Amino acid sequence: MEFILRLKIVYLIYNFFHKKKLMHNVAHYEKLGLSKKYYSPVSSVDFKGLDSSVLKPANYQITDIKQTALYKSASDELQQHLMDYDKQGYIILPHYFSEKKIDAVNTEIDKLLQNGKIKFVQRNKLMFVINQSVILRELGEDKKLCELLNSLLKDDAVLFQSINFITGSEQHTHSDSVHMTTFPLGGLLGVWIALEDIAEDNGPLHYYPGSHQLPYYLNPDYDNVGNSWMIGDKSYTAYEAMLAEKIKEQQIQKKIFKAKKGDVLIWHANLMHGGEPHTNKNKTRKSMVLHYYAKHCICYHEIKQRPALI
Repeated sequence: MEFILRLKIVYLIYNFFHKKKLMHNVAHYEKLGLSKKYYSPVSSVDFKGLDSSVLKPANYQITDIKQTALYKSASDELQQHLMDYDKQGYIILPHYFSEKKIDAVNTEIDKLLQNGKIKFVQRNKLMFVINQSVILRELGEDKKLCELLNSLLKDDAVLFQSINFITGSEQHTHSDSVHMTTFPLGGLLGVWIALEDIAEDNGPLHYYPGSHQLPYYLNPDYDNVGNSWMIGDKSYTAYEAMLAEKIKEQQIQKKIFKAKKGDVLIWHANLMHGGEPHTNKNKTRKSMVLHYYAKHCICYHEIKQRPALI
């Protein structure tokens, strides 16, 4: 089975039947002069030496962060925090979503689980519930939040994925850019929402401030490029081990986010982050993750070398 899942043709066939969700890259391929179909494999190796500036209109208007509604209504402390994003690689918005909105999300998740309309995958993930629920979709399309995301990305932020958790993810430290990759690099933002208070014993997030300034570690960096027929054969643990070593070398200090219900954490595409152990199994750790791509970039998954469904 492992051998079969490494064959690029397996993903190519799957992609072939999802044309509507894969056409977003085609116009970008043409601008770059790449001979690729909507279903073609794609990886960082394909973009060496290419000029990404041709993907965005020359007259594209970028909203300065100081002109966003969220910045204008923020306290002096939060305004400074917003301005430090380029240096730190993350933003925390305390109590951004009201208790009423968060309760509505939790009620919706419970209802969808009871009705069997959503199911856990990969042990503890509820994927793409934004496609099943108006309530969750509206949360992800919050106007003030999206205006801020546009400013951070310097592009239009396109919501493409949600992940809901009832327990801690316990995911090892990683960068989203190896999973949800873009050309040019950095065209992605993660938004994490606390759906209840989260302490040290129920799997809080951890993150490494400033780590987004490290290089983007992709397939070539741990000899996982593969060949014309197959994706790389290195395990994901090899990537995690490499990343742990890089962080150790740079002596970047870890922070743990003990969040309150309604808090929001926004992170840069390359910020190193993960989930702490969920040690108290009597407690839940309800949370929601949203990922946004920049509109004028190519979106793909580096590890599996396939275009992203949007």
